[in-house]
Amino acid sequence: MTLRTGHIGLNVSDLDASRDFYRKVFGFEVVGESREDGRRYAFLGRDGTLVLTLWQQSEGRFATGLPGLHHLSFEVPDIEAVRRAEAVVRELGAVLHHDGVVPHGEGASSGGVFFEDPDGIRLEIYAPDGAGDRPAPTSGAPTCGFF
Repeated sequence: MTLRTGHIGLNVSDLDASRDFYRKVFGFEVVGESREDGRRYAFLGRDGTLVLTLWQQSEGRFATGLPGLHHLSFEVPDIEAVRRAEAVVRELGAVLHHDGVVPHGEGASSGGVFFEDPDGIRLEIYAPDGAGDRPAPTSGAPTCGFF
């Protein structure tokens, strides 16, 4: 059997805020949406492909201390795309981990920016090369562990 990730679905507490955040940071377009009370959602994609669905079905902030999602990671072609995303994340005032673009680990060339969405869901935007000019934030552990 060959498997490939389809799309990612997230529960959010404020659909409008989350939709706008993901559109600004990732450049997603809205490919479907419902504003019906009790059934609010947004389908976000790129180039006609559904990537992320947001469901307004929760309250509060994401609890990282409970079993479930650890983080979502998105690859971009180069480190300059990561730096552009970092600028948007900073402009939006999102929680930023590791203070900017960092490598995935000691001696790694790949790396990215690690941050949170409006509900506290941990996110990563990384490039396969170009981040090795800075030290890894945590010795002996992968950066994407959010340690």
